[in-house]
Amino acid sequence: MNERRRMNGFVTSNKMIKTVVVEITRTYQHPLYRKVVHSSKRVKAHDELDCNIGDEVRIVESRPISKDKRWVVEAIIKRETRTADTGVGEISNDTN
Repeated sequence: MNERRRMNGFVTSNKMIKTVVVEITRTYQHPLYRKVVHSSKRVKAHDELDCNIGDEVRIVESRPISKDKRWVVEAIIKRETRTADTGVGEISNDTN
């Protein structure tokens, strides 16, 4: 294993070609006030694995690929299975 940083996050956008936007969230305690703080960061990552929105992925830092891309999707940890909305039912053509 090399010394590159690895982080887990969720894919929030995949509208670009071979690029996904990954949101990384972390929770930590403030050093002075001892309050729990939630922070999130959105980064662009190079995607060769064809990720979808909602997938949990592991990204690894790399050399600069473009102006904004400094990360590469290493693995898909969990695939998001999208199904039809439960509130939308079949439309019936019954007229009473």
